[in-house]
Amino acid sequence: MRLKLFSRMFSSDLSVDLGTANTLIYVRGEGLVLNEPSVVAISQDPKDGRKKIVAYGSQAKQMLGRTPDNLTTVRPLQDGVIADFNITAMMLDHFIRQAHHRSGLFRPSPRVIVCMPSGATQVEERAIREAVDRAGARDVFIIQEPMAAAIGAGIPIDEAYGSMVVDIGGGTSEVAVLSLNGIVYSASVRTGGDKFDNAIIDYIRRNFGIVIGLPTAERLKKEIGCAYPTSEVRELEVRGTNQQEGAPRSFVINSNEILEALQEPLNAIVRAVKQALEKTPPELAADIADRGIVLTGGGALLRDIDRLIMEETRLNVIIADEPLTCVARGGGKLLDLLDQRGVASFLMP
Repeated sequence: MRLKLFSRMFSSDLSVDLGTANTLIYVRGEGLVLNEPSVVAISQDPKDGRKKIVAYGSQAKQMLGRTPDNLTTVRPLQDGVIADFNITAMMLDHFIRQAHHRSGLFRPSPRVIVCMPSGATQVEERAIREAVDRAGARDVFIIQEPMAAAIGAGIPIDEAYGSMVVDIGGGTSEVAVLSLNGIVYSASVRTGGDKFDNAIIDYIRRNFGIVIGLPTAERLKKEIGCAYPTSEVRELEVRGTNQQEGAPRSFVINSNEILEALQEPLNAIVRAVKQALEKTPPELAADIADRGIVLTGGGALLRDIDRLIMEETRLNVIIADEPLTCVARGGGKLLDLLDQRGVASFLMP
């Protein structure tokens, strides 16, 4: 008992948005303190084959596509779930320590709220719990990402009124209808920012005969990517490798071509939204028609994605303030409930 009380003195409760693309950590009493790419760099000893992590987050992401043979960059989460348990646990441990600004004698042992896709299986949920436990958590609570996103976006989920949130992350997109502190309908499609990047890579390879890496695809998405036709055509010159010659080559691509490249993943998100509306009870559907659809997640930053969904559904679409951090901030708001009201009904201990 004394050890547990002593541990509380040197730890702070956390909300973790463990995403395919980025990991965000909200510390109770401090706010959002960490936003790092979910990437690690691993070196392998040429003599005995032993592997060790040499870089995390932004430092590791800068190495993507630029590593020698004995160094690899790994994204331990794919499509919103753990692909490599051990690396995920080590990455979490590193990020939690970094979030606490502490190392050495006292190991952080916080209570942790982890945000997970609504479509996660029991096996995937157990893997997340074990990874967070291994990273030093005292207690672990799970919240579904759409609920956390809605809370972070300021949606009044406790009202007897229907709200729809579409959280477009790196690995998954979550569509949910919420009312009275509960999720009435939810669906998770394994389409998000990563699929956008891969679609751009595939399009350029097919149509230009040039191979580009993920960092270049991400740059194209952010700088000239769009989700809806517009009269403003943007261009960007980038470099890649000519498939036939194997030599570096510069080329210019425009926003209309990026829009064409993104059609398949964009259509998957639109289909998920339409299906959610079809399956929503009439009274709640009327509420959504009144209030509109709220977009969260990094994918909400794609230019004109709100206009695309608006045109396809004929409903008002609002992009939340700071959409990338909504899930982590929503989990952060729930940290206070752990003591004020015990574990809330939408947390799974």
